[in-house]
Amino acid sequence: MSQFPDSTLAEQNLQMSKKSVLELRNVNIFYSDNQAVNDVSFNIRRNKITAIIGPSGCGKSTLLRSLNRMNDFVDGARVEGELIFADENLYGSGVDAVEVRRRIGMVFQKPNPFPKSIYNNISWGPLINGYKDSTDELVERSLKQAALWEEVKDRLHESALNLSGGQQQRLCIARALAMEPEVLLMDEPCSALDPISTARIEDLLFELKSSYTIVIVTHNMQQAARISDYTAFMEMGDLIEFNVTKKIFTRPAMKRTEEYVTGRFG
Repeated sequence: MSQFPDSTLAEQNLQMSKKSVLELRNVNIFYSDNQAVNDVSFNIRRNKITAIIGPSGCGKSTLLRSLNRMNDFVDGARVEGELIFADENLYGSGVDAVEVRRRIGMVFQKPNPFPKSIYNNISWGPLINGYKDSTDELVERSLKQAALWEEVKDRLHESALNLSGGQQQRLCIARALAMEPEVLLMDEPCSALDPISTARIEDLLFELKSSYTIVIVTHNMQQAARISDYTAFMEMGDLIEFNVTKKIFTRPAMKRTEEYVTGRFG
């Protein structure tokens, strides 16, 4: 039975669109003459965690970086198709890429704190973007959101480089949150961390999704199964399957998906 039995198909699509914060429509990504992503389409749901999985070199990080125009910094990179955010194509004429990156933040694979104090790591970005409210409150709020406040509240003016790897990654999450984004992109955020730090990050993501939409690239099948609501499986630049995570890992529609999630290749 249709979820919207009294609606036309167009109305159903509109209802689904309202639940989506990002819509990928026939996205192709190239590095010069090399095509890295092939005709990918799926929606990213609001206040959910979407995992992008697949073997190395399949295009998942390239796709992730396209969501906030980080590929703009790569010579020869170009994006075709549409990535719709706030009713606009992110690659449309007149779209401010800096504003895109403010509203769609990113956390990278390796922690990359600035060589500044913990406090300045959080406050620097908002201040150069014209933040006028209390930076003390902003720093405290961001660090609390990243579950780091209690560990660093008495050392805010020490170098962020003195933190452990796991603490540095949570600091980078806090730094991204300080910009008050709507979406948080994460590229293998736990790959360089120990199991205890990884568990803390995963617990944190569960808390954050009530306020943010999260898209995470991960090689870790167990992690994708544990934390995500939706999963996209990619291979050789193609989207093989996109569905609710439970279905991807227990009843995938495509044989290639089953082979990957059960460890037969990758």
